[in-house]
Amino acid sequence: MVGRGGPRQVGRVMSLFGGGVPWWRVIRADGRPPACNEVEAHEHYRAEGTPLRPDGRRVDMARARWLPDLS
Repeated sequence: MVGRGGPRQVGRVMSLFGGGVPWWRVIRADGRPPACNEVEAHEHYRAEGTPLRPDGRRVDMARARWLPDLS
């Protein structure tokens, strides 16, 4: 969604906008949250109803994917 640059662009947005950015939504391609904040990220996932994989440790990327309406 961020276009070219991927993780670097996400890092730039987070550095510019700080705490207003929902950091727990930035996850690895396999659905794992940041290792240093895994417990807190899962608290947010439960509160938001984020779909998780059967192992309960990773976000189900296919079900959680957001596609903007560009029309």
